[in-house]
Amino acid sequence: MIFNSIRWRLQAWHGLILVAVLAGFGFTAYHAARDNQLRRLDQEELVPRLMIPLFRPGPPGPPGPPPERGPRGSQGEPRREGRRRFDPSEFPERLREAVEKAGALDSSQTNRFYYVLWRADGALLAESSGSPKKVPVPEHAAAPEPRAPPGDDAGDGPMRPRLGPQMPPSGRTRGQYREVFRAMPGGEVLLVGRSISQDLKDMQRLALRLVAAGAGVLLFGLAGGWWLATRAIRPIEDIGATALKIAAGDLSQRINVANTDSELGRLASVLNSTFSRLEAAFAHQARFTSDASHELRTPVSVVLTQTQTALARERSAPEYREALEACQRAAQRMRKLTQSLLALARLDAGQDPMRRETLDLARVTRECVEMVRPLAAERGIELRCDLPGVLCPGDAERISQVATNLLGNAIRFNRPGGEVRISTRAENGVAVLTVADTGEGIPAQDLSHIFERFYRVDQTRSGAQGGTGLGLAISKAIVDAHSGAIEVSSQQGAGSTFSVKLPLK
Repeated sequence: MIFNSIRWRLQAWHGLILVAVLAGFGFTAYHAARDNQLRRLDQEELVPRLMIPLFRPGPPGPPGPPPERGPRGSQGEPRREGRRRFDPSEFPERLREAVEKAGALDSSQTNRFYYVLWRADGALLAESSGSPKKVPVPEHAAAPEPRAPPGDDAGDGPMRPRLGPQMPPSGRTRGQYREVFRAMPGGEVLLVGRSISQDLKDMQRLALRLVAAGAGVLLFGLAGGWWLATRAIRPIEDIGATALKIAAGDLSQRINVANTDSELGRLASVLNSTFSRLEAAFAHQARFTSDASHELRTPVSVVLTQTQTALARERSAPEYREALEACQRAAQRMRKLTQSLLALARLDAGQDPMRRETLDLARVTRECVEMVRPLAAERGIELRCDLPGVLCPGDAERISQVATNLLGNAIRFNRPGGEVRISTRAENGVAVLTVADTGEGIPAQDLSHIFERFYRVDQTRSGAQGGTGLGLAISKAIVDAHSGAIEVSSQQGAGSTFSVKLPLK
């Protein structure tokens, strides 16, 4: 299935999140615009018209001076003159007349606005021309408590309704109508409304524009997400393709790393380094197998040749003895080679762990010097030692093998009458064993390969001297197992210097 693909999963999640964000934004924007439009309609058009019937002047009083009012209370203060006493029973009738005449007042607006008046018990009292049929009574309209006008005593007659806004108007949307209503002091409910069909069409157009804009943003976002997902996945595809080619046998393949600072770029760099080491390991293994086969082929050929010659016809005892001695030499060479190969294999596999015991590097080296002294005397090589005591942890037998190998090479490849300088010292937290000779030296192009298995600087001479090309490789494996290091420096015609560094702790 396509959703097994990481690219499709990323695209699906990206699309879902984008749809949710756009839908939430569009829904919020639409309702905010709709609420603002209705609020503007209420405040600018409906509420002002709701107050017109309340404050419209009433009918004029009878001609002549206003009637005198009797004394009030014990003070005998006269009532204010020039005002007609308001009769509460007249208020519903006046309000009804105002509602019925409201349509004429809105003739300039083509009667878009309409008024409806209900009694306190919910019965229809009046409605303006052009009002919709059967306008329902607002459910939440409550009459405020009647209050006495200022200057009147609470106990002087019935409570008089106070004209004017006492409670904020309420609004409602009913189909294609917007209506505002409020409760009158006497319990009546006055409502003013108008059709908002055009406003609703405008809001529908706004909703369509929001949907179109959201769809455009969604398509653009999905295209951008697909592009980003493709760019993000491309290194993984390159890694997979390169791994397949390497698995098929082409170890030279590498991942094309365009951006090494990204996570996948760093991963590709690590994998390229791993592939390089893998290629080097396979090449080393192939070369090792070839070299081992070559080394074993010569003694095997000698054994086969000598035995075939001896068995071809009857020979004398000395001839048989000579043939057997040649076979013995060849067998000893094969045994030495196989032992070295076994030692290397065990060191590589970690099957021959190093003992960790305190040893005196100077004493171990001195014993090795005494063991090779007869070989040096044969060639007139002088051994000069500077061996102060240096204690370090390690396997004395293995370190002795390293020292013997280095001393043997220094004597074997030295010039006749030369010298070998051996020294030990402690510096910078490591014990150092140095073996320097005065031979011909090692060419610069061979220094980086000197510790490789079966590598020989002079193939003819080293083979003739009985070397297998594994001595330095074994020495390096032993030193590495001790967490140490072995180094070489050489100058053509002036000799070579090998240094073995072992940690003091």
